[in-house]
Amino acid sequence: MEGVKVRVQTQPGFARGLSDGLPKFVRSEGVLGLYKGIMPLWGWQIPYTIMKFASFETIVEMIYKYAIPTPKDQCSKSLQLGVSFAGGYVADVFYAIVSHPADNLVYFLNNAKGATVGDAVKKLGMNPYWRKWGIYDAFKVFVGLPTTGGVTPAPAPAPTT
Repeated sequence: MEGVKVRVQTQPGFARGLSDGLPKFVRSEGVLGLYKGIMPLWGWQIPYTIMKFASFETIVEMIYKYAIPTPKDQCSKSLQLGVSFAGGYVADVFYAIVSHPADNLVYFLNNAKGATVGDAVKKLGMNPYWRKWGIYDAFKVFVGLPTTGGVTPAPAPAPTT
């Protein structure tokens, strides 16, 4: 359905919505065309979910630590909901940064008949895809988390004699 939605949004006159767009899309791309954007869609949805939850919790903690002079349990429910709203808003900004390259890929694949991920890379280049991981790790450092892969392996046991 994502492919139909993308066509309706980006190709004026393609269709008015799902009811007339779905048959047109299937005639043009075939039934399997409905699934060609699934991997990029997951590439968008998975970072979105990770970034949303990880950043939301950290942002809310930082708001209470640095911006609210009163301990959370002493704040009104209205203030707590306001902090949650603000944390969610800021988390959405980070989500947009992290998921943008995959979102572009989804739109490209669903708009170019028969296009592959390789075609997208040729047209769009790789820079947006590599850059998002740098942004992700930079954000983690900003909020005090370790960079990706920062787990130190446990030392090997000493040999017995």
